[in-house]
Amino acid sequence: MTTPQVERRTAAVLVADVVGYCRLVETDEEGALAAIRELWGAVFRPLIAEYRGRTVKLMGDGLIAEFGSVVGAVACAAAVQEKLAVQQEQVAVERRIVLRIGINLGDVVIEGDDLLGDGVNVAARLEQLCPPGSVLISGSAHEQLSGKVDLHFEYVGEQHLKNIARPVKTYCMDVGGLTPMLPASSRSDKPAVAVLPFENMSADPDQAYFSDGITEDVITEISRFRELTVIARNSSFAFRGQSMDLRQIGRVLGAEYFVEGCRATIWMRSARQSG
Repeated sequence: MTTPQVERRTAAVLVADVVGYCRLVETDEEGALAAIRELWGAVFRPLIAEYRGRTVKLMGDGLIAEFGSVVGAVACAAAVQEKLAVQQEQVAVERRIVLRIGINLGDVVIEGDDLLGDGVNVAARLEQLCPPGSVLISGSAHEQLSGKVDLHFEYVGEQHLKNIARPVKTYCMDVGGLTPMLPASSRSDKPAVAVLPFENMSADPDQAYFSDGITEDVITEISRFRELTVIARNSSFAFRGQSMDLRQIGRVLGAEYFVEGCRATIWMRSARQSG
């Protein structure tokens, strides 16, 4: 009996997700769901069509789209974030919708109208690591952009993505002053602290999981203090290896203080200090 051949192709995959979806729904379920439906229907779908993509799957708080071109996927993502940021300026802070977007160029498996496989999985992991209001893309996607888009991407290092065997080079889009701040209600009135990924001081890059483990332990321990709000690991880890100063990272993450470290030394700095 012959095994059916799996249909594959290379595609640019875009994965988008609403930050703090549960908080938005808890605050105002009817209003939040209506606003998100408006986002998908009035903002995302027309721009996906304009940049010659297609919507693969629409979930309550997320979306997967496919593009034949990385340039199209990135231009679409940038247009969505720019349009959304402008729209949300007129919305009460606690009700603002903020997106994370991940983009990857890779091999996908075709199953009817759905896409599966490594190419989709990497895009989904990048979305989870993306700073709120920005776009995080893989190295394979970034290689296709040279001289083709008027956008600036900052290299943020190799990421060890969950269930992905190889490290993935990542680049974060500079959205300048359009980066929407996370609602104050999600941070409350308590000081916001971000624990940046600790530096791997060994010569072996495969040992990065040790420093990552220490970083995660510090995040867990600081989270025990109810007097503080701790920025989620996915957001702070997107700045691994970043050369940006603390004030810029602080604006993106909505953090006032940072915990950094290498070897056995850990220190805290204010976002008002330059990096």
